[in-house]
Order: sequence, then C-alpha cells, then structure tokens
Amino acid sequence: MSLQVQGLVKHFDGVKAVNGVTFTVAPGECVALIGPNGAGKSTTFACIAGQHTLSAGQVLWKGERVDSLRPAQRLQRGMARTFQVAQTFEALTVLQNVQLLMQYPRGLAAYNVLNSGESQTSLALLEQVGLQHLAHADAQDLPYGAKKRLELAMALAGHATGLLLLDEPAAGLASAERAELMALVKSLTQPQAGRAGMAVLYTEHNMDAVFGVADRVLVLIDGIMAAQGSPDEIARDPTVRQRYLGQWWEKPDHA
Repeated sequence: MSLQVQGLVKHFDGVKAVNGVTFTVAPGECVALIGPNGAGKSTTFACIAGQHTLSAGQVLWKGERVDSLRPAQRLQRGMARTFQVAQTFEALTVLQNVQLLMQYPRGLAAYNVLNSGESQTSLALLEQVGLQHLAHADAQDLPYGAKKRLELAMALAGHATGLLLLDEPAAGLASAERAELMALVKSLTQPQAGRAGMAVLYTEHNMDAVFGVADRVLVLIDGIMAAQGSPDEIARDPTVRQRYLGQWWEKPDHA
C-alpha cells in the first residue's frame, strides 16, 4: 500500500535535477521532503505526480508502477497533489470547486449540475478543512490561507484515497495559519471511518511546519538524498546542519 520511489532520476538538457533518489512513504505516515532551493524537491514531486516523465527509475503505488501513467490516471488510483501556489477555479464558488472534483470521475453534462451534485459530501469536506462557512463565497475572494485549505479539500474530493503530495502547503501563511493547516494535514494520516490513514508526502521551507509535524524527514541536496530519518536525527545530522539548516539553527520550540 506504500509509495515506493526507486532510483528516481530526472535530467533537463543534461542537468541532473534529481539523481538516484530512493524512499518510501507508508499509509499513516506524514513525511517531509526538505532542502535548499534547487535541491530537486519540486521536480521529485512532479515526477511522482506525473507532470514530468522520469529519465530513469521507478515510482510504485500500492505495488503498481505508475510512472508511465498520466496525472489523471494516478488520481484515479488514489494519488493527488497540491501546488506551491494554490490552484483553484476562481470563477466558481468554494462549494462548486469541491463539487467539480467530486463529479469529475463520472463526467459533467453541464455547468449547472454543480449546484446540485454531491452537495452533502462536498459540504462535509469543507467542514473538515474549516471552510463550511464560506461555501457560497467566490473562490477569487478568499484570503490566501483559505485558498490553501480549499485546494486541500479539492485534492481530497478528487478521490485521493491514499496518497497526498503537498508542495509547500504552508507557503505564504502566517505562523498561526501554518500551525492550523499542518495540524489538519497531520490528522489525515490517522485512521478515519474504518479506513487506514493516508500517506502524506510534503515539501516545505518553513521549519516549524516540518519539525513537530513530520514523522520522518527526507533531505535533498544537489538532487541526491543527503539524509533521512526522524526529525531529531535530521536536526543533529552534521551534513544537514552544514549544508542547509545552519550550525546554529535550533528546532522550533513546539517541535
């Protein structure tokens, strides 16, 4: 049931953006992928989600190779991703954004079916992310923190039944908003309604959204896996401190 990334390589015109990265993420795990700018984090995400083709290596989900599948096909298998800059349908209401993703697998006959289709399930998802009170607001009018929550609800509505790939979910948020959003993300890894918790892989630059949240931390530097382990192990790792965190860096108080 786990995500398995095996020897992932991605070249761009001869430049190795990612070079032989291997790791796993199991259901019920919240795993952070960190590293300096240009380390290959977003490229790794795009390869797993299907926006980039691999130069070499394999991506498996639930034991099946998915690296040759289109993003929509991966979504049908329970894999979904969000982006650094929240992607929502600005001309629709908050509720309609979620309804659209709920109905997408069955196809849409016309725009006006959004107002009646899957409304109760969609409202339940909005309640889960704390947006039920904004259900009928236009997405374009939402503050950025709310757009991040809406994008998360859309990922869940898109039949993401097992794996969430979150590319900088807390980017652009104030400290309190980051803490609330990451607590929500963490809750998704817990068993719910008789099913196993989701596998969550996320990349983040805000260390307060990593330490104290992630079960494990993966560190990419120059396109290779420089370290992986528990948050405490990563905080003590001399290479990570020298190349990324800084020698005098201290874990956030809550971590």
